[in-house]
Amino acid sequence: MKDGPDISRVASLIGDPARANILTALMSGKALTASELANEAGVTLQTASSHLAKLESGGLIRLRKEGRHKYFRLSGEEVASVLEALMGLAAGTGHLRHRPGPKDPDLRRARVCYNHLAGDMGTQMFDSLKFQSFLSSNGDRLALTAKGRAFVTKFGVDLDHLPKSRAPLCRECLDWSERRSHLAGQLGRAMLARMEALGWSNRIEGTRVVRFTRHGAAAFDQWFGVRM
Repeated sequence: MKDGPDISRVASLIGDPARANILTALMSGKALTASELANEAGVTLQTASSHLAKLESGGLIRLRKEGRHKYFRLSGEEVASVLEALMGLAAGTGHLRHRPGPKDPDLRRARVCYNHLAGDMGTQMFDSLKFQSFLSSNGDRLALTAKGRAFVTKFGVDLDHLPKSRAPLCRECLDWSERRSHLAGQLGRAMLARMEALGWSNRIEGTRVVRFTRHGAAAFDQWFGVRM
């Protein structure tokens, strides 16, 4: 057997339908209980607990205890990025599933991808930042320019006091519905948090949908209306 990363192990963890549903539910960025994830996966609590143990052992999720309660969340943005890319691959090859919940146009317009904005509005923001030279790329590396620092500071993001994280400041994430990039990393998280603080948008409970108010959508276009 050749040495190197064991892709098959990670693929087998993601490939099980129940575990795939669990991971998709955690793409909302929220920490969820085993009971909530069992409901998302459509399995019993006992079966969900077995799946969660495998996902935790494989490093895809992590457990957090709050008193007597246990919550699960994705282990990091790298996992979310892989899942988003796999969703794009599945959608592009016609492997789609239909479940009760938000209408597809709502998810495609704006949704949360772990902790940052995705969908049409997410790619619009990314395109605008790139077009105005607020972001620069060198191969796979994405950086905030001096002009960009001034822009996001004016927008209300305090770059010097972002929460401590191992995530890079800026990172591209391939959007599953748009098949183009949106902004991830610490800055992507901070930009979405700022929009929510301004009252532009809110997350629809139990879904990944981000819904913008009429005022919020208009303000978003004023700040990020320039596209490539």
